[in-house]
Amino acid sequence: MINMSHSRTFLVTGGAGFIGSHMVDMLLENQHKVIVLDACTYAANASAINDFQKNPDIEFIQGNIANRTLISSLLADFSVDIILNFAAETHVDNSIQTPEIFLRTNIFGTYELLTAAMEYWQGLDKPEFKFIQISTDEVFGEVGVDKNPFSEDTAYAPRSPYSASKASSDHLVRSWYHTYKLPTLVTHCSNNFGPRQNSEKLVPKIISNAISGKEIPIYGDGQNTRDWLYVGDHCAGILLAAENGLIGESYCFGGDNQYKNIDLAKKVCLRLDKIQPSKFGTSYVNQIRLVADRKGHDRHYAVDFNKATNVLGYSPKSDFNKCLDNTIMYYLNEIG
Repeated sequence: MINMSHSRTFLVTGGAGFIGSHMVDMLLENQHKVIVLDACTYAANASAINDFQKNPDIEFIQGNIANRTLISSLLADFSVDIILNFAAETHVDNSIQTPEIFLRTNIFGTYELLTAAMEYWQGLDKPEFKFIQISTDEVFGEVGVDKNPFSEDTAYAPRSPYSASKASSDHLVRSWYHTYKLPTLVTHCSNNFGPRQNSEKLVPKIISNAISGKEIPIYGDGQNTRDWLYVGDHCAGILLAAENGLIGESYCFGGDNQYKNIDLAKKVCLRLDKIQPSKFGTSYVNQIRLVADRKGHDRHYAVDFNKATNVLGYSPKSDFNKCLDNTIMYYLNEIG
């Protein structure tokens, strides 16, 4: 557990989403005050919302980060110390089909949030105030022929509407620091997994399709590689950045668990075989199918998190296989 020197008040935007809801749990465990703002779209977790509404230690507000008036009132009314901006449209496939929604939320929403934060901060005597932008490794594009993993010094090269919108919002956040001196920092993460993730994402889709007897679709030749980070380790890194991160800097968080998509799918299926064998008497691996590749599909991601380790004391501590089993059990219980 990470202990800050004293309790602070956090505004967590997108706090009912996958990573955001786990972040809220960790903040409460560390005895901080939490204000959750979420638009409650399809990506929000219904059980998390229900828990938040019943929890007297959480102020839960349904609303959009693009509502500057709402943001301004929340910051002032609750005397917020730190903003954690998780609010975003995130699914790459959806961004290819409806990019405009991603531009509205991820770019213009971040602009409104920054503007409200700026007005609030200028009237404050809060030297510890921070605006922390939660980004992704996808803004870097893909690992090139040099095979060097992404780091904080990697040039941005987004290749999908989603990653382009996140890159744009990151640039806005940095520009508000350089131009207006708003105390901001940016964090990047590799692919998260764990309970409460939306069913459209890879790991829960593998699990739900396997149990349902459906084909498990894997894009292209299945050789695309990702680094997998347990959501709890990611949240621990963000909390370290909130406490010890240097203003104007960025930090990368990875899990050091690189798998080809086809190999991850097989791994999940084989662990499912042991936890809940198929009623058809065959391995779930037999349901895996290669399908037409995603447009602009990045080939390889890898994250160098040495800076976060050296500066913040970050390291992924979770056992990958145990966390994968816990994640599988969560979705099996959800499926019923």
